[in-house]
Amino acid sequence: MRRVLLLSGLVIGLMSCGVSSEPPSWRIFALQRHGAHDGLAVVNQPDGYGIHIVLETDTSNREVCQPRWLPDAARLFNGNGTTPFSSGLASRGEFFQAVTRRDVLRALQGELKQLCALRAPESRWTWTKPPRSEAEVIPVELPALEEEDLLTNPVEELKRLKQLIMNQPEAL
Repeated sequence: MRRVLLLSGLVIGLMSCGVSSEPPSWRIFALQRHGAHDGLAVVNQPDGYGIHIVLETDTSNREVCQPRWLPDAARLFNGNGTTPFSSGLASRGEFFQAVTRRDVLRALQGELKQLCALRAPESRWTWTKPPRSEAEVIPVELPALEEEDLLTNPVEELKRLKQLIMNQPEAL
């Protein structure tokens, strides 16, 4: 009997330490990264875990401001608590799952519209749907670095320095 009680106590203890079986709250709220309207938190797992979606704008056309989709969201912690924060990287699958929900899309659209109004007030706001699968992801193309923007190779710089020192006349 004592063995059964000990075993049942151990099982109850292990179950209380395990993952919660409560469903995710699907709480959605703005969570600033660097400035207003540049991040959206989505609690999509139990215990306040979720994703922190990075919000960016595409203003490559001066007349239009639209979303620039970055499906690599950060991992959200304490999303149901008083001090939510993000760290690390969540899976793209979680991003794709989240953007299929109407409430998430509404929140994304609202935050991105306000972000465009801040960054490009003279541009016309245009909504584009987020990617919903890996096949729909368009890689962000950044401008190429020009020669004057590049740093000197440290190995080459060290060789030049040694050559200068070797060519100096010896001090008496």
